Amino acid sequence: MVENVGVSKKKRSGKGTPATVMLDQAGVPYTVHPYEHNPDAESYGLEAAEVLGVAPERVFKTLMADVDGELTVGIVPVSGTLDLKALAAAVGGKRAGMADVATAERVTGYVVGGISPLGQRKRSRTVLDDSALSFDTVYISGGRRGLDIELAPDDLVKLTDAITAPIGRPA
Repeated sequence: MVENVGVSKKKRSGKGTPATVMLDQAGVPYTVHPYEHNPDAESYGLEAAEVLGVAPERVFKTLMADVDGELTVGIVPVSGTLDLKALAAAVGGKRAGMADVATAERVTGYVVGGISPLGQRKRSRTVLDDSALSFDTVYISGGRRGLDIELAPDDLVKLTDAITAPIGRPA
């Protein structure tokens, strides 16, 4: 089932996620792609790509890393992995490591597997893999498992104040 949400300036009362509310408030066009999440899936992102029939290079996962003591969001294709050295270099840091799950969930307000780069509780520095710019639209988590949002990568950059850099590497 694919639902075209479009653009709405008003807040939905109790509906949607912080990510979709943020998009609505910004007046940014997007499409919601809900799907039946399989709790046994080995990879949330690859599951989304397969179920939605989208190339994994267009579906992006949101990862939290600690770069020199500061939480940083890395957004990379689900077909690959986050290059921690490249992420650190992109933000002028020296060392990066993955943030622990509890920290990522607390800071973003989302559960792992459903972390969206949009509508996070606390805004963190954000880096989007530059491969996203080669697509008209990309897919990101909508804020819960089983929900992806399709939007233009330029809109994602604007809404997250992201920088773009080559931070992904093939799996």
